[in-house]
Parts: sequence; structure tokens; C-alpha cells
Amino acid sequence: MKTLLSALPLLALATPVLAEEPSAEPIIVTAQRREQAAQDVGIALSVVDAGVLAERGITNVNGIADATPSLEIEPAFGGGAPQFRLRGVGFQDYATNNAPTVGLYVNEVAQPVPAMTQGLLFDLARVEVLRGPQGTLYGRNTTGGAVNIVTNRPADRLGAGALLEAGRFGALRGEAFVNAPLADGVALRVAAATQQGGAYQRDRNTGRELGNPDRLGTRALLAVRPAGSSLDALIDVHWSRDRSEAVGLYLLNPLSTRAGAGPVIPADRDRFATGWGVSPRLAADVGLSAGAKPGVDNESWGANARIAYDLGGVTLTSLTAYDRLDRRQFGDWDASASVEADTFFGSEVEVWSQELRLSGSSGALDWTAGAYWSHQQLDERYFSDFIDVYGTYARVTYAQQVESAALFGQAEYRFAPQWRAIAGLRYEEETRDLNGFGSAFGGAQALPPTDVSTRMRPLTGKLALEWTPADDLLLYASASRGVKSGGFTTYNTGNRSGIEPFAPETLYAYEIGIKSQPASWAQVNAAAFWYDYRDQQVLSAVYGANGPVGRFTNADRSRIAGAELELVLTPLPGLSIAPFAGFKHGEYREFTDLDVPASRAAGQAVYVDRAGETIPFPRWSAGGSAAWDLPLGRLVLTPSTTVTWRSRYPSWLGATYDIPAYFVANAELALAPADGSWRVALWGRNIFDREYDLTRNFFTSADIAQPARPASYGVRVSATY
Repeated sequence: MKTLLSALPLLALATPVLAEEPSAEPIIVTAQRREQAAQDVGIALSVVDAGVLAERGITNVNGIADATPSLEIEPAFGGGAPQFRLRGVGFQDYATNNAPTVGLYVNEVAQPVPAMTQGLLFDLARVEVLRGPQGTLYGRNTTGGAVNIVTNRPADRLGAGALLEAGRFGALRGEAFVNAPLADGVALRVAAATQQGGAYQRDRNTGRELGNPDRLGTRALLAVRPAGSSLDALIDVHWSRDRSEAVGLYLLNPLSTRAGAGPVIPADRDRFATGWGVSPRLAADVGLSAGAKPGVDNESWGANARIAYDLGGVTLTSLTAYDRLDRRQFGDWDASASVEADTFFGSEVEVWSQELRLSGSSGALDWTAGAYWSHQQLDERYFSDFIDVYGTYARVTYAQQVESAALFGQAEYRFAPQWRAIAGLRYEEETRDLNGFGSAFGGAQALPPTDVSTRMRPLTGKLALEWTPADDLLLYASASRGVKSGGFTTYNTGNRSGIEPFAPETLYAYEIGIKSQPASWAQVNAAAFWYDYRDQQVLSAVYGANGPVGRFTNADRSRIAGAELELVLTPLPGLSIAPFAGFKHGEYREFTDLDVPASRAAGQAVYVDRAGETIPFPRWSAGGSAAWDLPLGRLVLTPSTTVTWRSRYPSWLGATYDIPAYFVANAELALAPADGSWRVALWGRNIFDREYDLTRNFFTSADIAQPARPASYGVRVSATY
């Protein structure tokens, strides 16, 4: 903590990332399933609004990590399944079937499969990032936290708007919306977005480019709230398509192809060099063309209805949802034309959910009670082509069903003018069935179709105390217990033990925090936390015939502690400065693990006692923004800058795969009329052209990394009516 406090003056001077834009009006959030000013909520949360998303060029949820403290979202092997980590609580999995530690919600609807979270972000009102276990107010239970994405709601007036952005490497992005009142209290909002171009990588041998996005999404919202009626309904229908090329990987070290019998491909000096290839067998098996580039061919769609009815002092809310993802993803994880580690995911995911809530407020008491049910169906094909390194081709197929039911509730009681007590409880029953898991190598059945199951029935909850000694000061303390589902490791294995379930993890979280406005021009929020982990789910490995193979296990005991600080400062008219910082540190207390580097070197399994070792994640995150509105007659000129810094990200795989610390700066110069009806902005991102990686890993014989985007610049034009 002393180190954190000593760094704060430097952060303020650097005016590093905007997590909450200062405003004369309070920022309203729905973090506790009702509208509240963010400063009145005794939870560590960050709010990222639509303006920040546009300035940073954030088009999917992964970019949110650069705008909030203590959050990392790592693209596994360059894409597909994102790996969320909040306050050090994370789950590293490139498969499709397991639950994340951080819940993602769109208009209150959970997206429980990480691969479902990679769609375009557009027409948003805000994104709320809640840190710490969530479950007493949410349909799903998470240990790390929640990311709430809130779209713009239909309004009762005619309107329209559009945004067009063009940038380096031929990048194009466009958005548009139309809002129309249809009748008294009935309004429709239709929005669409697309993202095209922008590839910044090339094949090291042929010069062919790789990495062009090709995304399209649309959403229609129908709001029904008749004047004088107790009904408030919102119908959401959405569809998206993604045919993007993958972001390529580059070689950290030389690659000796064909297990040393083929040519050696030198390590890439150019971080934006890459390579790929596909074997005739894999191409024929999954329907790829002979010269197919790594990438996706995904389609998703869904609908949900949120219907609330005021019963007179009590509100009944029903949330019914259905979402589907059809995913086809080809990845070349050896970054070469040699077929050392080529993969294909064919996923069909369906999620049905139903939530019912009763909520009310009577004097000093606010309460919510609810029931939640969901059913997930996943049909998966996971193929791995190792023909040039192991002389084999692996096919894994399975189905998974997840059935979940929960009762939850939370009450807040103001027992004195300045004091409020909060208590919440959740009981859940969840069953995960892995059906027909089978694997074949080289056409020979290695593991016949096998069924395994796991079940959990946890009781979780929260106790908190809030004190408001002054109007602009909130102090809070909380203790909570969160649980994350167990699951299965669905990688290549010929042994039944490889798919035996790993246990649920339990997190006991303790937090103290402050939200304050010590002056009219300053807002100061801070929190400190201490986590006691039981059965933490850790990506480790088992030693198989071809060396270490990834598998999840449970670390008996571990701990994480840290703190965050977020400021919003407006020292001069029109000038806003919003720095933030986060620090976290964790260590294993009881954990015996496979030593992957030592096992690879020895050619046999080598185990290590990791008690006392540091849990690998970045300790520091910091950032901020500065923006100054300068009047020019009837126009406003706004120069702004945003900065992000993260400390070294150590890897459990060894020092080769550590991601060094990086610092990224963006800048923008915007011109708009005072009423904001249009806006023109010149922007630059990564303006100092810093070279850094988003992920590092190995698969079979290749040590690979995914480079972040180099310096880019462009123009954005938007208008509303």
C-alpha cells in the first residue's frame, strides 16, 4: 500500500485513462438492478461511457481492459475465447465449454460462454465494471466481478445518427441508428454497425496480408411504457456476423519444423510477420479452401424481453432470453506454413434463461428477491492437425449441457440516518454434463465416447455496512463469498482421467472503500481488498505421450490482496483529468503442480511445490485521460489524450512467455458545436508506436506471441438529429 500511495502524485501529473467522464449531473448506473448515482453505490465500480469507447476505438469487450483498473482480458492464442481476469481472479482457457470468473451481461442478460462475448460493441449508453464476487443480485454467480453492457434505450422522439471512422491500414468503421415513436409510450430504436479492414500483418514469405476484420451487427429495441401505466417493457432482437481474418502470431524463437527433420524458421525480428498453412486433410474435413487464412466464420442471434410491472409498492420483473452462436474458427498456432499446430473449432451454442424478480422500497428498507433458471447446450468439434510434428491428426467431439437454477436476494436497511446495513444470500444448483466426449488420433479411436458429470450446490452471500457522515462522502466495508462452477478440460486426450471434472472454486472476499467529493472540482474513489481463495482453478498440465498437455486443476489455498484509486478532477473550466491506478499481489499457499518447463527439458513429469510462489498476473495497472474544451465562437475545440500502462505479466509457462510492461498513449483533436449535433475528430492511437504483445504461449513446437496494433491514425465524423 505504501508503494501505491507514493506513486499517486506521479499518476496525477501524468494525467493518465478516463474511466468516468466528469459531469455536472451524477452518473446513473444500474449495478444493483435499480437506478442509482454511481457515487451512492458501495461497490468498487468503473463506468465507461460511449464517448470514451469512441475515443479509444473500442469495438469489442476486450478493449474495456484499457479503460479500467485491475482488469485484463487476454485473447487466447490470438482470439476466439477471451480470458477475463479482474483483481487477479481469472481463468485461462482456450476451449469453449467452461464458465468465466467475470460475468458479462448485455441489457441484464448473461453471456455465460466466453466465445459469445466477442461481438461488435455499438450504440451503447455505458459499460459498468463491478469488481468482486457478484451473485446476490444477479442471475449468475461469479468470483471475479461483472461487466454490464447497457445499450441506448428507445426514446419518445424522432431521431437518427451516424458515425464513420477511417484509419490507417484501410480500417473502416460505421454505425447508424434510427429512433422513432410509434404510439403513446411505444418507441422503436434500430441500430447497426460494421467494421472492415485494418490488417497490419503479412506473411513472412509471400507478403499476403492477414488480420482484416469483417464484422456486421444490428439490434432492434422496442420500448413500451404507456403514460399512466404500470407496465415497462423492453424487447431486444439482435443479430451479428463475423467473417474476420485472425490476428496473426509471430515466432518468439526459431521453429525447427517436422520435429527437426524440416527447415528451421528463424525467430521473427519483425513482430508483424506471420505465417500460416492448412493441410488437405483438415481443409476437407471442415470445409476450408486450400489457401484459407486463419479466421472465423461466426453468426449469432437472439432475443430477450424485459417486462416490469408496478404492483403498488412492489415491482415484478421478468427477463426471458435466448441466444445462439454458430462458430467456425480456424487457427494456425505455429505461425508457419508447416502443419505443426493448426486448430479448428466448430461450436454450436444455445442459451435459454428466465429470471423473475420482486423488488420494493418502503421507507428505510430496499429489497430484491429473485429466481433464475438457465439451460446451455454446446455441441463442439475441436480438431488439431499435428501431422508435420507428431505425424497425427486429432479429432475431439462432445456435447455439454448445463442446467442451473438459483434463488437470490438482497436487502438494504437504513437503521440510522447515516448508516445502512446490507445482507444478501444465494442458493444455486448447477449440473454440468459432458456427453459423448471422444477423441481420435490419426483416425484411430483413442478415447471412445465417454460421459462425465459434475454438480454444485453452493450457498453464497454478502454482508456490508455503509456510512455516509457527509453528503459527499461514503465509506463502506463488505464481506462476501462467491463460487465459480467446476468443469472439464476438453483438450486432446486419450485418457479418461484427462476429462475428469475439476472442482468449483470458492472466494472469500473482504473489501473496504471510500467514495467522496472533497471539493466541487474533485472526486476521489478508492478501495482495498483481501481475497482468500479455496480450490482456485488453475491451468496446469498433465504429462502425456507427447509431453505436457494442458489440464485444469485446483490449488488448495491461495490469497490475493490489492487496492485501486480513481480520480475525476475539473480544476479549470472545460478541463477534465481522470487518472486511475490499481495494484494487486497474490500467492499460492498450498499447491503441488506439474513443472512444465522442467518436464519438457527432462522428457518426463517433474512436480514442484508452489506454496509461497506468486500467482502470475500483472501487479500494476494505471492510466488516465486529460481533455480540455476550448470555446471557439459557437464551436468547441477539444484536445484530449489517454494513456494506459501495465506492469510485467509473468507466465506460469516460464520466462519466455512473460509479457513485458508496456505504455500506450492515444491523442485526439475534436471539433463540435456546443449542442453536440455533429463532431469531427482527428485521432491517433499508440502514437509513440510502442511494440508490445497481448499474449504469449506455446503449442507443440512453436513459441508464439500476438502483437498489439502499431501506431495508427485517422478521422471520425459523427452526427445526430
